[in-house]
Amino acid sequence: MITTHRLTKKFNGVTAVEDLSLDVHEGEVLGLLGPNGAGKTTTVRMLACLIAPTSGEATVCSYRVGQDDEAIRRSIGILTEVPGLYESLSAKKNLEVYARLYGVSNASAQVEKYLRLLDLWDRRDEPAGTFSKGMKQKLAIARALVHEPKALFLDEPTSGLDPQMTKIVRDFIEELHAQGRTILLCTHNLDEAERLCDRIAVIRSRLVALDRPAALRTRLFGQHTIVRLRRVDEQILSAVRALDFVNQVHVADNSLIVALDDPETHNPALVRQLVAAGADVLYVTEQEHSLEEIYLRLMKEGQQT
Repeated sequence: MITTHRLTKKFNGVTAVEDLSLDVHEGEVLGLLGPNGAGKTTTVRMLACLIAPTSGEATVCSYRVGQDDEAIRRSIGILTEVPGLYESLSAKKNLEVYARLYGVSNASAQVEKYLRLLDLWDRRDEPAGTFSKGMKQKLAIARALVHEPKALFLDEPTSGLDPQMTKIVRDFIEELHAQGRTILLCTHNLDEAERLCDRIAVIRSRLVALDRPAALRTRLFGQHTIVRLRRVDEQILSAVRALDFVNQVHVADNSLIVALDDPETHNPALVRQLVAAGADVLYVTEQEHSLEEIYLRLMKEGQQT
């Protein structure tokens, strides 16, 4: 649905995005993560044909950036970090303007549909300038969707929103995902990325990593089972180390942290071995690493390369 090959953008000799190659699959939510100045917004602006790449190639909805820019703009919806609404116009008029610009044939019905979906219908005749930040963000999302785009670019969709409004916006993005929309999501919020994204792309001008969060966890930290015991002694440790599928075992308090290639397959045999060795098993769980830990490790590795 969206592809880039060695996409590069320089501003007055300063490289903002360098040799970026990635794919966003149809129906996928791909999270674009990175520190301030990493090139996330610049990437979105290039793909939305708002600025031209310095070099490289990109396609969006089968159209080529730089050749089919008008067709790309018709095929996508974009939410920028600053909504940029016509504040003197009502919510309804704002959407009608964009619906007509996009040539939406059933403009009135589309406007009503998204104002109702985002719980703005009762405020439809009020000027957008009187809305709260959260309401403006919802209206901007409605604007991005009014022409039923094939792909969506969302740049910090919950930035500055209170927790209640953040949940409303996130729930709506999840609903769009369930409908099969293709979404490129730029966010600083790692909890948000964990919840919403199928895969994440971490960039620092260049691409640092691209994969599912679970796959990145395994690559960076391995897979570990935590077994909480009533007590740990040398006999129990020896029994665990004797298992050929155990890569490593550490003791923390009265817990064993066991490195395994395939915990789902080997955990039952591990527990049986422990019980046979006389261990009292209190519980078994997987050692989790947050997306924040993954992100910070990738940033550290990126600095070292």
